[in-house]
Amino acid sequence: MVIDLHTHTTASDGTDTPEQLIAAAGAAGIDVLGVTDHDTTAGWDAAVQARPSELSIIRGAEFSCVYWESDQRRVGLHLLGYLFDPEEDSLRLARRELRASRRERGRRMVENMIADGLPITWERVSELAEGGAVGRPHLGRALVEAGVVPDVGSAFGQLLSSRTKYYVRKTDLDVFAAIKLIRGAGGLTVFAHPLARRRGPVVDDAVIAKMADAGLVGLEVEHPDHDPADRIHAAGLATELNLVRTGSSDYHGTNKATPLGACTTSSEMLERLLAMPSALQPVSGPR
Repeated sequence: MVIDLHTHTTASDGTDTPEQLIAAAGAAGIDVLGVTDHDTTAGWDAAVQARPSELSIIRGAEFSCVYWESDQRRVGLHLLGYLFDPEEDSLRLARRELRASRRERGRRMVENMIADGLPITWERVSELAEGGAVGRPHLGRALVEAGVVPDVGSAFGQLLSSRTKYYVRKTDLDVFAAIKLIRGAGGLTVFAHPLARRRGPVVDDAVIAKMADAGLVGLEVEHPDHDPADRIHAAGLATELNLVRTGSSDYHGTNKATPLGACTTSSEMLERLLAMPSALQPVSGPR
């Protein structure tokens, strides 16, 4: 069984519509798919409607979070929330505020680039987002279209990373508040790509232990941004903390080179995750 629990659609910063994602998952031989757009559930219904009988869907979202070190150093991190009630008021409001912050951050970054003479417009970025949650990949695609960079990866390396002068920080949830919100909506929380050092600073094991004490249930061990040593370390830490070990591609369509199923979750770990009480259940079986 091939299980990929972390993917994105045009509801946030992927390039596949939910229907295209489902078709791509079928072509890739995926049996269980997590649909986890950034800060939104907007892709859920279309993905479920497009689902063939042989594909199970785990509905979720990826939440933008922050941890503050004792010296006030800010560490950004992401939580995957699975099978939560999308209508629960507190979490729904938090998602709306996160999406609004993403949009404002994108607009301000475009303004910074325009002020520096780069041929990019907010109108085009908004068109590329197609009404979904605005992400930096949309700016990247606009820069590629304008001929500024050859591809989205180059856009991030040269213009969109937090190390550039154009970068604007968005609002993120305190990670412990996010765990509480997701749990309050009946969801299951997994720490996404916890050791993805190429993205920036990461939290240490003691912080992850505190997150586990607060209700974190899983650690994304197998991820394209984890090197082999970090995967071994994360697996050991998950075992030590009795966390479910997940794996996923973090698929974004053509915005990233990683294909569906590049990293996967074992059937045993999925069973552990789904044995926990949650507001929703996977969508599976005959249509």
